[in-house]
Amino acid sequence: MITVLPEAGQGRCSTAGGRQATICFRQSVKMAHHRQKLIIFLLDMLILTGSFLVVALYKPATARYLSDEYLYAFAALVVVWTVSSFYFKKYSFKKKHKVDRLVKVVLLSNFVSLGVILVIFTLLWISGYSRLMLFGTITLATLLELFAGNLYGSLIRTTTRNGHDLVNPPPRAWEIAEARNCEDYSDFTLNTEKVMLAVEEECGPGIHNFMAGHIDGGCDRTLVVSTGSRFNIEMQPDGFYKAVVNMKRVNDIRLINKFFESVSRKLPPDGIFIGCAETTVQRKKRILKKYPPVLNRVMYLLDYILKRVFPKFILTRKLYYLITRGSNRVLSRAELLGRLYSCGFELKGDQFVNGLYCFSATKSGEPVYDLSPTYGPFVKLRRVGKDGKPIRVYKFRTMHPYAEYLQDFLFETNNLDNGGKYKNDFRVTTLGRIMRALWIDELPMFINFLKGEVKLVGVRPLSRQYFSLYDEELQERRVRYRPGLVPPFYYDMPQTLREIQDSECRYLDEYDRSPLLTDTRYLFGAMYNIIFKKARSC
Repeated sequence: MITVLPEAGQGRCSTAGGRQATICFRQSVKMAHHRQKLIIFLLDMLILTGSFLVVALYKPATARYLSDEYLYAFAALVVVWTVSSFYFKKYSFKKKHKVDRLVKVVLLSNFVSLGVILVIFTLLWISGYSRLMLFGTITLATLLELFAGNLYGSLIRTTTRNGHDLVNPPPRAWEIAEARNCEDYSDFTLNTEKVMLAVEEECGPGIHNFMAGHIDGGCDRTLVVSTGSRFNIEMQPDGFYKAVVNMKRVNDIRLINKFFESVSRKLPPDGIFIGCAETTVQRKKRILKKYPPVLNRVMYLLDYILKRVFPKFILTRKLYYLITRGSNRVLSRAELLGRLYSCGFELKGDQFVNGLYCFSATKSGEPVYDLSPTYGPFVKLRRVGKDGKPIRVYKFRTMHPYAEYLQDFLFETNNLDNGGKYKNDFRVTTLGRIMRALWIDELPMFINFLKGEVKLVGVRPLSRQYFSLYDEELQERRVRYRPGLVPPFYYDMPQTLREIQDSECRYLDEYDRSPLLTDTRYLFGAMYNIIFKKARSC
């Protein structure tokens, strides 16, 4: 064992010795804790002062509310606020503390501060003080405290030491060596009952039953872990395990696709990968149920801004990952499945159990290794262009991230509805449906028009998967033309895939005879259907 002692000249802790080292360690921890409380206290005072100024600026006669009378009253509020905060230990944050504790302490402390101030004003017969200034300052400061406290709590709960996850340590060396020394793996067995018991103790009987139903009862090569570290997966032997079960929520994995790719590399063809996550729907229900009315909506709004809006924009994405370290991220079912399919898996079964979405997937191919996935609000979708060359069509996002990888899955499970759309397309977001109804999502395609990749009227630029559903003869024909912004679909309004293909064939026949006249007639006909017959983007 190697012990590293501090260099001489660094204070009283420079002397070696077990007892003194322990005392020095305790002193350093205590000093760090005091520094933490001081920083949080100063930030809280900044929040309280800022709230007072914001409310004062909101009032019509701002100068009056910054007079000596109000400043003295604010000074009294600061004193009462500070005493109450330290009494209820508002500034003591630890990793083990949950959000419930933060909300409870902040609300209790601030409510007591408000009560004490009201009592002081009553005893001193202070009646001219604006109630909006008092209640507005405390209310705004409380909301900002809850938001900042939630951010800080997420940060300290996701820190690691020396690059290793303290909750999920790397696998023991003798376990890895035992597995790798088995030449034909015939003497390596694993008791299935013990595996199931471990899962039941970790996550409950519901997930245990789901796992038991998706793993072959005779399979004795199952790796069961609860980790978000790729290291724990990469250190396993290649092709040894037939199934990998990870009981850690996908929401808490920092690099989800990299983790899935590591699992894919370790599994043989048709290997099974089982995991769990919390979807957006489950997350909303949990937050609304967790807090009392009104406050639950405020907390959900803050969670929505931090966890769903910040990661989508370049300017706020780095701030989001700096604060959260990728922990407790928001995942929709569509994004989760899209990530699985992009990493070479196919869904075998899924189920909602105990507030979690459990999935079982089989390895069906190799990962795509997409270096530029569509994740932000502005996307570039791969489409088939003229001469069969791929083009990137610009659009505003209307689907969940990674939803483009689910087209085969959606066609197999949902098939096509009237108009050539997928039935019950869960990939489309609520905001996306509104944008499609108003044609907002199509506006960026004018960039492709200016680049010369599409023309005003023409066959729709299709994805490879949808393009493969067409007859071969029409596939060969339609790639000889540039696709268009306004497809013949909105002129004929076909209902089935067969009718869509017939509509495009009629357009191409007429376009070959009279290009300008055909495009003009189709453009005005499509505009009429869009305006008066409510044809919408699909």
